[in-house]
Amino acid sequence: MDPLISIIIPTYNRAHLIDKTLDSIIAQTFTDWECIIVDDGSMDNTEEVINKYSKRDSRFKYFKRPTDRIKGPNSCRNIGFEMSKGTWINWFDSDDIYIETALERFVKVIHPDLDVIVAKLVKIDSNTNEVLGYNRIFTQNLIQDYYTGLVSFYVSGPLWNKLFLNNQKELFDEKIRFLDDWDFNLRMLYQKPKMKFIDEILINYIINTNSLSNQIYKLDVLEINSEIYAREKQLKIVRGNKLVDISICTKFTRDRYKTVLRDCLINDSKKGRILMYKMIVKNIELRDFKSLFKGIIGYFSFIIFGKGYAFFK
Repeated sequence: MDPLISIIIPTYNRAHLIDKTLDSIIAQTFTDWECIIVDDGSMDNTEEVINKYSKRDSRFKYFKRPTDRIKGPNSCRNIGFEMSKGTWINWFDSDDIYIETALERFVKVIHPDLDVIVAKLVKIDSNTNEVLGYNRIFTQNLIQDYYTGLVSFYVSGPLWNKLFLNNQKELFDEKIRFLDDWDFNLRMLYQKPKMKFIDEILINYIINTNSLSNQIYKLDVLEINSEIYAREKQLKIVRGNKLVDISICTKFTRDRYKTVLRDCLINDSKKGRILMYKMIVKNIELRDFKSLFKGIIGYFSFIIFGKGYAFFK
């Protein structure tokens, strides 16, 4: 008997995009699926678009986020999981697109002893359809390389065994806006899941310039704070992991703060204060006093003279 796959999609004001995602689900050669769509309070005609699909195909199930649940895609993902009936779970975004045989390919390697099956995806620019790259899904030091970005599953790459997910204390952290999949996948990896990797591209991951994940590059304050929260949370967790070199993770986090701080200073110095503080703390932890003083000089050079880019290279 084939397993039932639950595809869980959070959405918000995606009426102009979600039809392509839902069309790719309908087109699947494997048909034993349900698609749970949780609307985060859309103000466009997203509901109307989705209702056309649910009326045509009962496998589509549309829900609205209850008003007593926190707003955001992570809350919607958790709600979708609570509603799901499948034995395997694929978190999906409302602009992701399956290749036609994606679910069939997943099902071919499903085994009850597995906790997760991870497939590759291709990143595509939503405006130009240009291929922007491919993700790497496997290394010998998976946790450390996932932490530092050498490996990435994104939200839609893994197919999770629901039994494994049911045993977790927390699924998606509803306080995180940016790096939500990074935080989720890392916490799952810490549990040492039994994994299978499919070295094939099964999903088109569409890069939209207006998506939440791209607001960090526009120096959105909420996204910056979300990144800091996620990075600090993971640093605390990873300190106890013997498979990880904590100094490498700390240096990676410090360098990430430095990059965003530099961009903040160029565009708006006030947004960089918390990043400056965090960068100082990381340099002290690393005992990298040269970088510490260089960063301080660069920061105040920007504040006073509007220059100092070289100090953040």
